[in-house]
Amino acid sequence: MHLLRLSTSILTFSGVLLVAITVQPARASCGGSFCSVNTQWESQGAWTESGLLLDLRYEYMDQNQERTGTKKTEPAGEPGTTDELDTLNRNFIASLAYTINPSWGVSAQLPFIDRNHSHVVNNTVPELESWHLQGIGDLRVNVLHAFAIDYGTVGVQVGLKLPTGKFNEVNSQGVLAERSLQPGTGTTDALLGAYYNVKLEGDATTLFTQFVWQKPFEQRDGYAPGQRFGLDIGVSYALTLKAKALLQLNMLAKDRDQGINAEPEESGGQFVFISPGLSNLLTPNVQLYGFVQLPLYQYVNGTQLTTEWSAVAGISWRH
Repeated sequence: MHLLRLSTSILTFSGVLLVAITVQPARASCGGSFCSVNTQWESQGAWTESGLLLDLRYEYMDQNQERTGTKKTEPAGEPGTTDELDTLNRNFIASLAYTINPSWGVSAQLPFIDRNHSHVVNNTVPELESWHLQGIGDLRVNVLHAFAIDYGTVGVQVGLKLPTGKFNEVNSQGVLAERSLQPGTGTTDALLGAYYNVKLEGDATTLFTQFVWQKPFEQRDGYAPGQRFGLDIGVSYALTLKAKALLQLNMLAKDRDQGINAEPEESGGQFVFISPGLSNLLTPNVQLYGFVQLPLYQYVNGTQLTTEWSAVAGISWRH
């Protein structure tokens, strides 16, 4: 019986992965970003009981490597150009989910952005420009509907990203930061997702996959971020009654940004990351977790900043 369930799950996951590989839309410009590690525990089949779930998550992502296509590059210093040096993202994300019953739930997610960016403008005398951007980002709200199936759950999510973050921040010299760096995009975006999870080996192992699509309805002040397609495939394995080993494959494709205040030639790309992690129950209702995210494949349009590694740590509490 376990072999049949495992075979069925592998076939399902292989089909989803094949779809992901064939998706060819186009993350970054000079670089404001979020880690793509999936910590939506309800979609992973964990902590799905009725009630509240509060999650506090910290992300560290230092984009300090210039890349053209799939190849690493170095600042060229050519006159009349701008060389991107570094974008350091430190994101604090608060998520609140309420499971009404096994079939319905709602969630909200609000980030606080702490971002440093620097680049060199190659004038006759090269000029260093830098920004330190802090503030509330864009709020996401979702409605979740789940369907129980043999040995697992299928669910769909529908929601909105709302323009709660500022998008007109300047540095100490009064220079406006690029729109891709701002705490918010200024746009209202549609969110649509679907997930599947299944438990194996007496519930010791859980497999899950989740697809998410995001697209702005229209431009705001000459800017709209490119639509995103994300696919996560993951497994958790119980090491002890409290500790779990976690492993995810995170795939992201992003179209070019659009509008007169966008940089379509230097935005968008395709990314694949592997994210090993651990979680541990402090109490039956409090969980600590952490991931390291490593790039397996990064392709960018034009020349953009990318990261060599990222980290995520957080705590979840349910009531």
